[in-house]
Amino acid sequence: MIGVICRTEQLEAVEEFFQLFKTPWEFYRPGEAYSVVVATSGELSNVNAKLLLVYSPDAKGIDSEIGISRGNHLGSSCLSCGETSIPIYCDVNTLDGGSGTPCVLAGSSVVGVRISRSDSTVIRLGYDLFEEVGFLLTNAQPIEHAHIPTLDAHISMLRSWILQEGIPLVEIVPAPAGRNFAVCLTHDIDFIGIRDHKFDHTMWGFLYRSTVGALRNLLRGRTDVQRMLQTWRAAVSLPFVYLGWARDFWEPFEWYLKAERKLPATYFLIPFKGRTGDHVPGPHAARRASAYDVTNLREWATTLKNEGCELGVHGLDAWHSVEKGRAERQRVSEVTGQSASGVRMHWLLQDSTTIGVLEEAGFVYDSTAGYNETVGYRNGTAQVFRPFGARTLLELPMHIQDGALFYPQRLDLSESQAEERCQPLIDHAAREGGVLTLLWHDRSHGPERFWGDFYLQMIQKLQSRNAWFGSAGQVVGWFRQRRDVQFERVEAPDGVRAQLRYDGGEVEPPFCVRAYLSVPGRRDGKTVDFVDIAWNGTSTEELEKQLSRQHKGAVASVSLS
Repeated sequence: MIGVICRTEQLEAVEEFFQLFKTPWEFYRPGEAYSVVVATSGELSNVNAKLLLVYSPDAKGIDSEIGISRGNHLGSSCLSCGETSIPIYCDVNTLDGGSGTPCVLAGSSVVGVRISRSDSTVIRLGYDLFEEVGFLLTNAQPIEHAHIPTLDAHISMLRSWILQEGIPLVEIVPAPAGRNFAVCLTHDIDFIGIRDHKFDHTMWGFLYRSTVGALRNLLRGRTDVQRMLQTWRAAVSLPFVYLGWARDFWEPFEWYLKAERKLPATYFLIPFKGRTGDHVPGPHAARRASAYDVTNLREWATTLKNEGCELGVHGLDAWHSVEKGRAERQRVSEVTGQSASGVRMHWLLQDSTTIGVLEEAGFVYDSTAGYNETVGYRNGTAQVFRPFGARTLLELPMHIQDGALFYPQRLDLSESQAEERCQPLIDHAAREGGVLTLLWHDRSHGPERFWGDFYLQMIQKLQSRNAWFGSAGQVVGWFRQRRDVQFERVEAPDGVRAQLRYDGGEVEPPFCVRAYLSVPGRRDGKTVDFVDIAWNGTSTEELEKQLSRQHKGAVASVSLS
């Protein structure tokens, strides 16, 4: 079990960190023995642990004992630990002296040192882990670091340091048993067709992009002749679309249902048409108003529900007004006949009060935490998390958006460049778990964008990486059940054990309980460092038996209740 020593103001950060790193832990009890202690404060000289990790940019009493002194103050910096590179957003100091082994660097300067003692190990870090966690869960990473899963990297580094000491570990990994990670396919429905737009900014913009813009994209290598001709034909057909004589090429639902082939997707729907919303920052606020509202989609809502899709709120004013948030949620729920528990704000608008406002308005989850300008990890993680200021509302981070990849005013990538940009996010999810959330807008599949082929390739690639596809509500619900699992200290005749408690219903798909081996074993002719056990939350006796017989106690001692 991990013991944690921290400052009072860090309690929320500590608790959320160990919801993401789901392993046995508790706040440190003086006089108790621990395999691992993680500390950001305290005297620490009398701490009894096989591994003590001290995170602080300030001088600590233990420093003189281990021969370490503070070096230079770096402010925020980018650190490296092996092949891992992470930005540090709060204070960081270099460390001088000592006979230990450097384990974290800032360029050529040492920021982390591993010191071996006769019966224990100390790893001294020149930054504060829980300050970093608090920053990431409160603020967005800057664009230049968006591609770095910083919070997940902090977890990975801590896990690696524990395992390197031969300390056994049990973890409920952030992915279902038998799957590498989860995928959410989401769609923000800003338009339901071009038929609603006559002689307005949307129509004129389409005509320009589908004629002059299409030729420009051909010359830039962003489209081919076939797509350009299709776009021109769509522009020519526009009068017939208005007359009802030709198909509306912007109608999204039929194409997405066919493309996703029974995979559950989540559609965020505009509750009221013609409303710009209040307090919209920046120019062109009037363009935020939609020409449709959810009442235009009664038949499609039924079809989407029958296909296993989820219908949420594409919020207008819910980000700043509890009253309007409730009205938007109620409107979508009444029209669709499905409880609208989730929201993503139109234009991704949010401020420091948004989480509390959304929670009070009755939303169960939000999926606004993403970038319009790029792809990546706004809060540094691929996991569903509870934002600071929320009691029960969870955040489903949004990672890959079509507009961010392809808009000329954003990343402006070709399809091959976009594939290269997205591949590290897929690889990270496959390696570390979590959820990868995609946002493809309503008209992205058709002229003049033609971003549908790339979307189809993404789905196929994600399926090939053994992902579990769930609606936003399903994935958030699974992570909520994982959060409900608790580890409690139990005194037993053979020593202290971590008792696992879960009082919820059966979990589907099951949890994956990963038991890391203190001594690598062999299975199917291969060396294995851990054993994965599927657990549906109810078969506690069988799970305990499987844990206890793995290498006769070579894994952490865990019992179930």
